[in-house]
Amino acid sequence: MEQYAIKGGIPLVGEVEIGGAKNAALAILAASIMTDETVLVENVPDVRDTNVLLQAMQSIGAIVERVDRHTVKINGAHINSLTIEDDYIKKIRASYYLLGALLGKYKKAEVSLPGGCNIGSRPIDQHIKGFKMLGAEVKIEYGLIATEAPKLVGSHIYMDVVTVGATINVMMAAAMAEGLTIIENAAKEPHVVDLANFLNSMGANIKGAGTDVIRIKGVEKLHKTEYAIIPDQIEAGTFMMAAAVTKGDITVKNVIPKHLESISAKLQEIGCEIEESDDAVRVVSSKRLTHTQVKTLPYPGFPTDMQPQIAVALALSEGTSIVTESIFENRFKYVDELTRMGADIKVEGNTAIITGVTKYTGASVTAPDLRAGAALVIAGLGAEGYTTVDDIKYIERGYEDFPAKLQGLGAHIEKVETEKDFRKFQLEVV
Repeated sequence: MEQYAIKGGIPLVGEVEIGGAKNAALAILAASIMTDETVLVENVPDVRDTNVLLQAMQSIGAIVERVDRHTVKINGAHINSLTIEDDYIKKIRASYYLLGALLGKYKKAEVSLPGGCNIGSRPIDQHIKGFKMLGAEVKIEYGLIATEAPKLVGSHIYMDVVTVGATINVMMAAAMAEGLTIIENAAKEPHVVDLANFLNSMGANIKGAGTDVIRIKGVEKLHKTEYAIIPDQIEAGTFMMAAAVTKGDITVKNVIPKHLESISAKLQEIGCEIEESDDAVRVVSSKRLTHTQVKTLPYPGFPTDMQPQIAVALALSEGTSIVTESIFENRFKYVDELTRMGADIKVEGNTAIITGVTKYTGASVTAPDLRAGAALVIAGLGAEGYTTVDDIKYIERGYEDFPAKLQGLGAHIEKVETEKDFRKFQLEVV
């Protein structure tokens, strides 16, 4: 079984290049089949989720050509099926983006109900409401969500809750509906803006992305484009937290500092030094950190996807910190694993009360989901002794070359498969 073997206790120092944003890539790749012309997408992260989505798109007749590891050409002219029930697709959450893309272009789609990380319920009621408001019929049967419309007509849609997935899905469908669609209480995340920019580069007419009101004038057809995906704010944030936890000095490069403001602000608050330039952020952690309070909120608030990573930093900080999770109810499943490493955390409902300890000690832990898995790796890097992290398939869903990038900063981390591999690793890093 594959796992990460880690020897901690070394400050991580150096520069790391951040890849394309996974969440933006998933939406943009799905949207690329909305034209019959060839679309070139650059800065695509080579992670499990994007590869599964591309495979699913190929299974319905899209032509996918890898120009290089991070560049892909997609042509959706020969789509021959509007039903996606590939076994792979059930494993990723973003499978439902193909609903909005196919419904917009062909006025019909069926996609397996999505999977992804088990971090709590992620209802699709707002997606369904949005599609219905545009004139589509939506049914859930045989494990598929099926939607069809004689034609799509623009509408005024008020989202009951701020939801990235539904904002993206409705935006795609509305891009090819008749007339004007207004989405109120829309999500403002960077990847919502990136998708809107991508669709506009294909000839869509979308205004207001990044605010809570998005206006979409439907167009009859979309055309080819060349587009580069934004950098991944969560990958960047994870390396920023790694600097805090290991008492390191890391410069994350190829980032948009504005997207990282909520993370930078919290790191500064607990005692890290932050230096920003045009496309890089440097984090220096030279003394024991102090406590704070964190509440996850939709963008521009503190991201739920960074909550496990900051908890790892706070559990080594002086005093008592409080972390409130307001987005997903199952986001504290890593706490039991972190406790095995010496953390003192009590969870009450959607709040974690964290009493800082002076050190972590290595242990065998299991990644419960993508972001918590990355957080446990960081904890291992900051711990005394050896740590193994199991179920790394979750981490590989969203982090490209994670061990290699950490090794580039001086970390002792290897992917191992057997006890023998682990013993070899121990001998090499003594």
